[in-house]
Amino acid sequence: MDKAAVGTGAEEKLNFSVLTVIVIGTFMAILDGTIVNVSLPKMISVFNSSPAQAQWIVTAYMLTLGIIMPVSGYLGDRFGYKRIYFAALSLFVIGSFLCGIAWSVNSLIVFRVFQALGGGIMQPLGMAILYQNYPRERMGMVLGVWGIAVMAAPAVGPTLGGYLVDYISWRFIFYVNVPVGILNLFLAAARLKETPLIKGHSFDFIGILTSTVGFFCLLLALSQGNKYGWTSPYIVFLLFLSAFSLTIFIYNELHHDEPVLDLRLFKNYIFAIAIVVGSLISIGMYAVIFLMPLLLQSILGQTAMRTGLILFPAALASGAVMPFSGRLFDRYGARALVTGGLAILVVTTYMLHNFNALTPFAVMIFWLVIRGFGMGFCFMPSTTAGMNTVPPHLVGRASALNNVIRQVASAFGIAMFAAILQNRQAVYLVNLAPAINLNSNEFLHLQAEMQSLAIGLGMPLQSVPALTGNMIVRQAVKESMVTAMGDCFLVATAMCVIALILACFFKGRQAK
Repeated sequence: MDKAAVGTGAEEKLNFSVLTVIVIGTFMAILDGTIVNVSLPKMISVFNSSPAQAQWIVTAYMLTLGIIMPVSGYLGDRFGYKRIYFAALSLFVIGSFLCGIAWSVNSLIVFRVFQALGGGIMQPLGMAILYQNYPRERMGMVLGVWGIAVMAAPAVGPTLGGYLVDYISWRFIFYVNVPVGILNLFLAAARLKETPLIKGHSFDFIGILTSTVGFFCLLLALSQGNKYGWTSPYIVFLLFLSAFSLTIFIYNELHHDEPVLDLRLFKNYIFAIAIVVGSLISIGMYAVIFLMPLLLQSILGQTAMRTGLILFPAALASGAVMPFSGRLFDRYGARALVTGGLAILVVTTYMLHNFNALTPFAVMIFWLVIRGFGMGFCFMPSTTAGMNTVPPHLVGRASALNNVIRQVASAFGIAMFAAILQNRQAVYLVNLAPAINLNSNEFLHLQAEMQSLAIGLGMPLQSVPALTGNMIVRQAVKESMVTAMGDCFLVATAMCVIALILACFFKGRQAK
């Protein structure tokens, strides 16, 4: 009895160390997708580059993730999950160090691609490794802990990046990965167990080629559609090429004996519903990640670090509740958890559409924290519900498919909200223009105050009317942006409602 207890304790310790390795790797890979944004102005200044060129530092990382994720399952099956995960983690650490010593924007973009090649393999492979090391009846708790990295990294990124840029150096947003990554390499080498190699796989060349072209063009179009215009020849060509390539890709995957992404998994309706629900939740999550910093920085004038501190309690709430929601999933199944969490998301996301320049920070944090609790209850349980229905030999392919679709959904969400924000702001600004009355008492009072200020500063009085008008126009721009953000949150609310309806088709406690 004592030997069995000791053996069980050793196995639990080993499994916990496996979870630690995967959580650290996933956190680093996702963190580097958001931590760079706040440092772009600094990089533009240091390298004397244009904003359009510097934006590729972010875009190259996102595009490479979407390209490499589909082949991660095949690589793990063919060469071993431990071997490929260790290689991917090594590539990520080396890429991080090279990014830190980059001497130009072009070199930094190239090194970001190296980073993403590692990060794009680590994310789906990490989930598959967890399924190979834990029994299905415990996967709710396991993925709940793993989900802390998925939820916390996007929120921590701007805060940590802002601190490093302001107080240390922008290069440390990359250097910080090196010691943590090296430590994780030792843990991975010691704790991960190699999986049996699956021989006889036929190389799906057409699938890899068409998925690379299709996802690259799709993600590139989504990231640059608002910049060039969705009807511009450039974007239309990208979307056409993406649709053409992905059509061939889908046909090939459905007829290939060993597809790089097994689309036949969608015949499993629980897995299909979980993918759709998870995608809608991801889009709703990026509504906050994209819109709230704009409100706090562009409208309220907060710094990037202060913005991160306001958003951080919500991420902390999600992370705190995820292991608990995982245990509830293992006991009661997905339906009650996911529908309950989505109901909270519907209410709280709707409340966000009322945020404006007069909303106290305490009120913002309150609703964001409640929303974080809802996200923690529905995000990973919905993913786990689908993955638990996948046969063990297809877990790697299912994880790759899940991560690819989530990556596309996140890019689509950001592009969609940016387009809605831009279009609705233009409409509201046009509607506000007739209300600007240069003969109103408010305008004359403001002009008189500006004249007094100009006299005190020794400025010419001829400039006062132009300055006053400029102030009013800027205020109208801010008001129109806030109202347009409200429309974006209403769209996000509608998506949460759709996800809530679909989640009702989940089952309760799953049979072992």
